[in-house]
This record gives sequence, structure tokens and C-alpha cells, in this order.
Amino acid sequence: MEHLKNTKYYSDEILKDWIENESLNETLANRADTIRRNIYGDKVYVRGLIEFSNFCKNDCFYCGIRKSNKNVERYRLTPQEIIDCADIGYKLGFRTYVMQGGEDTYYTDDMIIEVIETVKDKHPDTAITLSLGEKPYQSYKRFYEAGADRYLLREETSDRKHYSKLHPSYMSFDNRRESLWQLKEIGYQVGGGFMVDSPYQTTEGLIKDLRFLQELEPDMIGIGPYLSSKDTPFRDFSDGSFTKTLRLVSILRILFPYALIPATTALGTINPLGREMGLKAGANVLMPNLSPTMYRKQYQLYDNKICTGDEAAECKACLSLRVDKSGYKIVTDKGDVITRQTDLAF
Repeated sequence: MEHLKNTKYYSDEILKDWIENESLNETLANRADTIRRNIYGDKVYVRGLIEFSNFCKNDCFYCGIRKSNKNVERYRLTPQEIIDCADIGYKLGFRTYVMQGGEDTYYTDDMIIEVIETVKDKHPDTAITLSLGEKPYQSYKRFYEAGADRYLLREETSDRKHYSKLHPSYMSFDNRRESLWQLKEIGYQVGGGFMVDSPYQTTEGLIKDLRFLQELEPDMIGIGPYLSSKDTPFRDFSDGSFTKTLRLVSILRILFPYALIPATTALGTINPLGREMGLKAGANVLMPNLSPTMYRKQYQLYDNKICTGDEAAECKACLSLRVDKSGYKIVTDKGDVITRQTDLAF
């Protein structure tokens, strides 16, 4: 593989070969791991995931908690329950919380701000990441001013036609993109990302995803294989490729040396060693679940999701052991981006 420099200028032909060529997994992973170790060493940052609601106003065709799914047992955490999850996480050593839910209109901006301000007041050495979907600009701004540090908003696809095949007509491709730019303008550390092998996806579409991320230059990039849910219109589509997803994790590390890239739960769902292999492919973040155990099975974006029965302490202890065995080390740290350079040479 040619020497890394000015990664923005890898041609579409090179990216196409990397995406499609199964024989490159090991080569790309080794390159990505070298890059990651040069910047972050063997550190793996953990984020405490709090899935606080599985209500959603949207009807995305691929998602298990879409509003039309009548087979979901819906739940909501109260603001105090969300705060309690953060308190438990703090005692376990978590210094970043990811507050994630469907696009649930029950929660007013004031309710979200109450949670942010309370957690930051009690634990000022922590970072709060929000994953609440598309909101008005003023809502994003108020959350940021209340103390939220990061915002995750996966674009899922950067191809307009592909977007229209994954979402109902009332959902807007342009609004999704505009939201990401607004979050950057406000000052958030921004996270984007996409599914791998979602229905109707093409290699050309994946290259568009990579090019859009190069424009956006997000701090965090989360990807995972498409996993089907039996209660969606896409129930008969096959799950995404595990090996292609690993290649794309490596490609992201090569294109974005500085980025915080999670080894996602979806990787661990499709392969028992998926998260460890994701770390070896260039990822450096894990997101154990801090949600109350009684609700975890209800937050089913896809079928057969792992870790729905583990207590938070058990989940973190298990992950620590598995990460150590893989040659990395979980650290108690907010885990901010170390450098913003995109054209580092190694």
C-alpha cells in the first residue's frame, strides 16, 4: 500500500478497491492500527450509553423502533432516572455519557437541559454526548449552552436517491445534512456515520459517504453493518457484511487519523469477537450500556442485540477483560480528540 499523506486525495478508484477487495482486510487493519497507536497508543475510551426512550416520531424503513412498529414495548426514562444512570456510571469510572433515544417529542428542551445541567453540576469532569436526532437550531444551541459537549447524528447515507429508499418521503435528506453543519457551527464535537450494506447501497454510495465525511471533518465517526429487524419493511434483506465493515473501519482510520471511532454493538452482534476485531481494525471507542436492565431488550434497533441482560458493572468488567486480551487498555478519561490534523504521515 502506498505511503500515507494528504489522505483527502486518495482517488475514488483506490477507495473502490479498498471497499470491495476482501483480501485487503489484514493489510488495511495493520495500517490502521499503526496509525491509531501512533496517535492514541493502546488506549480505548469508554462511553456510558443511556438509551432513555424507544419512542420515535420517525418511520425509517430499517429501524426496529420506527413509529409504525406495533410490536415494540415502548418505554421512557424520567429525567431523574437518566441522572441516576449517570451517577452509576460515574462510580464505575465512566467520564462520558451518551444520552440516546428515538426522536421522542415527549421530552421538551427544558427536560433535556435539566438532565444536562444536573449531571454536569454533580460530575463536572465528565462529557455529555447527545444522540437525539434532528432538532431545531435553537434547541441544539440551548443544549450546548447548558453543557452538552458532543452530538452524534449519523447521516446513514450521503446519496440522495439512496436516502429516499431508506426513509419515508416526509423525511429530508437536506435537513439531515444541514443539522450536522449547524452542530459544527455551534461548537459541538460532532459525530457522523453510516450503515454498511444497507438495502440498495452501492460502492459508489459508500465512496460518497466517505467524501461527505471528508467535507464535514467530524470528531467521531460511527459505522456498523446493517442488521435487519423482523418488524420493518426491510425484514427480508440480508445483514451487512462483517468483513466489509471491518475494512471500512480501517479505511476511516486511514482517512481520519485523529478520529474517535467506536467498535459498535452491531459489530459484536454480528460476530462474537466483533468489537475486539473492530479495535484491531482501527477503532478506539467502546460504548457499554448503562441503561436499566429492564428496558434494554426494548431498545431493539435490530434483532438479536447483545448485552441486553448485563448489569452495567458486569458489562464493563467483561469488556475490560476482553480488551486487555486483545492488546489494548480501557482508560478512565473523557477521551477528547487528540489532534485535528488530517494529513499526518506515519
